[in-house]
Amino acid sequence: MPRHHAVRPALVPVALLGLLWLVPAPAAGWGATGHRTIGRIAEHRLSPAARTALAELIGAESLPRISTWADDIRTDPAWAKAETWHYVNIADGATYENTKKSETGDVLEAIGRFSRILADRAAPREERATALKFLVHFVGDLHQPLHAGRADDRGGNDILVLWQNEPSNLHSVWDSGMIDASKLSFSELAEFIDHVEPEQEQAWRKSEPGDWAKESMALRSQIYDLGDHRLSHKYVARNWATVELRLLQAGVRLSALLEKLLVD
Repeated sequence: MPRHHAVRPALVPVALLGLLWLVPAPAAGWGATGHRTIGRIAEHRLSPAARTALAELIGAESLPRISTWADDIRTDPAWAKAETWHYVNIADGATYENTKKSETGDVLEAIGRFSRILADRAAPREERATALKFLVHFVGDLHQPLHAGRADDRGGNDILVLWQNEPSNLHSVWDSGMIDASKLSFSELAEFIDHVEPEQEQAWRKSEPGDWAKESMALRSQIYDLGDHRLSHKYVARNWATVELRLLQAGVRLSALLEKLLVD
């Protein structure tokens, strides 16, 4: 999330002020396990034609493997321009359409831009492969609710919490805290949650990125129900079904998007 906003004291419980220096740096999307889970679910649904088209772009690499590439390159100065592509800031009660857009792009803009590149059969293979890697990641990012977040707390990065008695922030809890606490590998998590009724799957596949952002925003009251900001198993119990749902929706929708761009 953007790094130019100062932490607002109103967002920091007094009991946590002394722990400010211990809080991790701003988190970046679902953690590796979450992104790989989404990649595995999407890969499982691809048609033979889509699998062939993927192989032409990335060879033997898999969707789970390339799903974290967009985070891996964040330390590369050559890709500093991509920082804002991972998220979108939309205030409570606002819409994307009436929100001032980032001059450097956002996750919705990036999904549209890279979709056009991937669909262009005349574009250089390397450009299409890069677009694919970004899309696999950004579809996942948009389903992490705090990646369609509030600018004033940087998508929960400035909301300090104690996560299982360790200093953290709300964004990090949603990126990886709850998923890592499950002790599941990405393949195990994908296998456990990859079950959806055909009618529901078809509805998800027909949705658009703007819909995914609205779904993420609609979860805010649930996500920000923090009590004394000491989060543990009770918070997980209230939110784990939502984590599973968003991972599954992202996997299904990523598969549909790739079919559309690579085959249709």
